Amino acid sequence: MHAPTKASGGGGSTRSPTKASGGDASTRQAVEVAAQAVDLGGHPARLVPSRAAGHAAAQAVDLGGHPARLVPSRAAGHAAAQAVDLGGHPALLVRPANATALLVLAHGAGAGMRHAFMEQLAHALADEGIATARWEFPFMAAGKKRVDSPEVAERAVRDAVTAAAGIARRAKLRLFAGGKSFGGRMTSRAHAAEPLPVKGLVFFGFPLHPAKRPAVERAAHLSGAMGPMLFLQGTRDDLADLGLLRPIVKRIRATLHVLEGADHGMARHIRELATTTRAWIDRIS
Repeated sequence: MHAPTKASGGGGSTRSPTKASGGDASTRQAVEVAAQAVDLGGHPARLVPSRAAGHAAAQAVDLGGHPARLVPSRAAGHAAAQAVDLGGHPALLVRPANATALLVLAHGAGAGMRHAFMEQLAHALADEGIATARWEFPFMAAGKKRVDSPEVAERAVRDAVTAAAGIARRAKLRLFAGGKSFGGRMTSRAHAAEPLPVKGLVFFGFPLHPAKRPAVERAAHLSGAMGPMLFLQGTRDDLADLGLLRPIVKRIRATLHVLEGADHGMARHIRELATTTRAWIDRIS
């Protein structure tokens, strides 16, 4: 398995600069167009988009008088996020070339789809061959702090998942849905009310109860949510007492993976979240 990669060029594999002969017309043309002065480790250089045939992703640079090509990390297999519309809701699609599944990923109550956790999780999942469509609830898209009512949130989930089903069908990907905290809970509520067209649900920290107020009412609907479910929970999660969650997971015949030392944020456990999700998808497929 691979570690989560950053969006910057330093996160992917690179190619060593190679000299191009003076007779290479395509290279000379690329260097001559829209040159931008840059500094490479204290050395002056020129950076321009490449127009050479067959090298759409490459950029031509001049290294001390020697033409070379700079290849962005996504050309080495790291997918970039693409803005899409999911049933009227803004979303970001990350689809690696080797994807075999698509996960519709809803955010939590306090941060949207562009939060660092969501971005890092999407790229970690991409490293595992899982495409993601992370999207925003109406309240977050409108810049509001108060979350949507369950009815509004569940309808938004259904809109987003239904739209994502079209993407999955065209790309021949297995479709899953879930999310972080509030997003996962609303996804399961929508699924329990009327089954979503998914192979299973994934919860990145199911919020079983408010902090310091242990209860199980938020899980009442789960018995009506059909199909495989994966709960990824931390031992230090104040919003999910494992003593209360374990029997619920057992009763609905779901899978529980416990992250040792993780709190509700799970920021230091992103790789484990991704690899565990990959293994679970493979196991139930």
